[in-house]
Amino acid sequence: MSANITVIPPSPVDSEQMPRGGSLGTLVNELSNLNAVPSLQQLDSLLDNVQLSAEDLRPYRSVKAGNYARHRVFRNEHVELLVLCWRPGQRTPIHDHNGSHGAVRVCEGVMWETIFEQDSESKLRYKSARQWLVGGVTGAEVPDIHQLGNPEVSGQDMVTLHAYAPPLGVLNTYKVGSAEVGRYSLDQFIDGAGI
Repeated sequence: MSANITVIPPSPVDSEQMPRGGSLGTLVNELSNLNAVPSLQQLDSLLDNVQLSAEDLRPYRSVKAGNYARHRVFRNEHVELLVLCWRPGQRTPIHDHNGSHGAVRVCEGVMWETIFEQDSESKLRYKSARQWLVGGVTGAEVPDIHQLGNPEVSGQDMVTLHAYAPPLGVLNTYKVGSAEVGRYSLDQFIDGAGI
């Protein structure tokens, strides 16, 4: 089966129409002041507007040989913010967010996102694929099923910023051609504390 991949460049920013976001610290302050679970549109806007520097990402920069590295930046009862670091070829399992919605910003590298859907017999099948470049922001609403990864052919590490509301717990996992739903606990994959 051949797949068509849509390349999504980052949105052009018109500095006169769009407020400039602050640093990662400013984003954390905004998230800590929330008194309810933010919408997907709010998460998209926050990640689209943050102005990340190499210094912001430095404390969260490390990769693993076997699986992508997850670094928690912030978490409260409403939202969770993570930095993920990926080697070429590393990817998530096919999953949904089990009641949470999320937004992802590509900070470095190229991210492939594959979208899936269930057929009338609840079997999983391929739907579409997208490629996200640096600065691109994508969101997953409930009950989106997808897989993210750093393509092997990229030849470079990838760094992504993720926001989930409410915070993630146990994800549902899937296999193409199957109606079976598995579970994937993320807590064991969190590296370090954050801001």
